[in-house]
Amino acid sequence: MDDAGVDVAAVDGGALLAAYDEELRRGVRAGPGVRVERDAYGVVRQTGAEGGWTGVVWADLDAGTADAAIAAQVRHYAGLGRGFEWKLYSHDRPADLGRRLLAAGLTAEPRETVMVAAVAGLSTAVVLPEGLRLRRVADAEGVELMAAAHDEVFGAGRLRLRDELLRQLAEAPETLEAVVVLAGERPVCAARLELPRGTRFAGLWGGGTVPEWRGRGIYRALVAHRAGLAAARGYTHLHVDASDDSRPVLRRLGFVPLATTTPYVYGS
Repeated sequence: MDDAGVDVAAVDGGALLAAYDEELRRGVRAGPGVRVERDAYGVVRQTGAEGGWTGVVWADLDAGTADAAIAAQVRHYAGLGRGFEWKLYSHDRPADLGRRLLAAGLTAEPRETVMVAAVAGLSTAVVLPEGLRLRRVADAEGVELMAAAHDEVFGAGRLRLRDELLRQLAEAPETLEAVVVLAGERPVCAARLELPRGTRFAGLWGGGTVPEWRGRGIYRALVAHRAGLAAARGYTHLHVDASDDSRPVLRRLGFVPLATTTPYVYGS
């Protein structure tokens, strides 16, 4: 159990966590509009297009290198005029890396739990409340609906999400499946499945539902829908960064905690 009180599972004796680190962090691959770099400290950083996600995805440091490595990332992104996020995991080294990031001027945001599930063990039965329907997002109109749902649930961010999705659909459509749930013509929930190349892990993102439709099984239905898509594409596991709200739901569906992750943010 970690210091946030989360029971982090020792899945497969750590083999699944090692695979997650190797395939999604240390071995992360560049996508549309994204540059991946490995610096002299072994830090792996990802720089998105303007407005896209930018930050550190992997570092294996020690007490003698951590401060210099952090300072190098601050200098690098300051030189680009960009803010960045250091995505810190509960098993990253050194053990006091979070404290060192704070001392360097980064700010911690809410912690989430990385949860995983074998696709073969998940239900793929999609059951939605009466009056709702799924629409696959594959064009600009669908992206606008998805972004509108995202804004209502999570707050402002439509332009960034819209640009990222349009770029991905245009340049690498095989790496994304996205869906919006409609009540009539109103988007009430949206979610996507990231299908990165060269890994067994497909990622669940989004899934937030507008307040009046919460608690009626929409999130569960979208997990099942995306599990079926992942299975059809040959992915063996799903992963998700779960909030405190979604973690109990995911546990009931068969997901287990793998680690916790905390975003440390520098600049805008």
